[in-house]
Amino acid sequence: MSMKKFEEAATKSLLEKEFITPEQYDQVQAYRNLNLFSLHTELKLFLYASVLLFTSGIGILIYQNIDSIGHIAILALLFLITFFCFYFCFKNAIGFKKQQTQFENPIFDYLILAAVLLSCIFVGYLQFQYTVFGTHYGLATVVPTVIAFFCAYYFDNKSILSIAITGLAAYIGLSVSPQSLLHNDFNENNTLSYSAISLGISLVIWAIYSSNNDLKKHFSLVFLTFALHIISIACINNLFDSYWGIFIILLAGSCYYFYRTSYLIKSVSLFVFTLIYAYIGLNIFLFKLLEFSNIDSELFISFFFLVPFYFIGSIIYFIRLIKQFNKKASHDTI
Repeated sequence: MSMKKFEEAATKSLLEKEFITPEQYDQVQAYRNLNLFSLHTELKLFLYASVLLFTSGIGILIYQNIDSIGHIAILALLFLITFFCFYFCFKNAIGFKKQQTQFENPIFDYLILAAVLLSCIFVGYLQFQYTVFGTHYGLATVVPTVIAFFCAYYFDNKSILSIAITGLAAYIGLSVSPQSLLHNDFNENNTLSYSAISLGISLVIWAIYSSNNDLKKHFSLVFLTFALHIISIACINNLFDSYWGIFIILLAGSCYYFYRTSYLIKSVSLFVFTLIYAYIGLNIFLFKLLEFSNIDSELFISFFFLVPFYFIGSIIYFIRLIKQFNKKASHDTI
């Protein structure tokens, strides 16, 4: 079903349930027939890209001219830019509130994002060049992380919250991007696996606490998304360990929780990734069962002829589950 047909069906449903009058229904249809196009999302994307390009440009400028400019001059320039970004953001901020807030002018959302990124560069450069924290290299990660968490909650910014969680994960030795997570040495370092799972569970607990206490409850999806990826990838990597049985139980429990939660918060992204991780874990589990069952070689070979049908059926069932989820979520919303 296309988006236009879906919107028409949703509007008709509101009319049939008498949530809107026939006159209001006609007004909605007339407005949609104007085919107006909003540039709001595109402009925000360009603003976000400009912040990333600006901060990347600062890093390249430092790298290419470090000998000619001088360390003190670079740090002074970084400090001044960061200071003015923070100054204008604090001056125009509404202040901390437990509920969702926003700047009157959305450009300050990207200005505070630039300020946090520049502060990370500043602290990192300060530690790299002058080792202000001595051999306590973790402090160079903790300080920007604390700044990011404070700014995320004070200015109500999800992008900065993602930076803060990434910094927290980096402090315990994790790289949070999916590609980097797969390269973490979980199989040979059980402590890293336990740390990853503990961090994921902590994020889930904090998301539950925040929702129950109405503390930036709209941040819950960010916490849950990070938790899902961290816990699932840590468990999947350890399914090839001798203690794989424990991790398959953890993965099953995790997927079950996030499956139910995705319906509660109506998050299709959380739902899709939960299905993907559950499917990967299930296939590894089935392969291990075949490995330990000592099946006759001829019978084992015959299983391979069923593999294409298995994957085709899995794809069909996957699509069906997503359709059911979208139907359920849209029905609850209406």
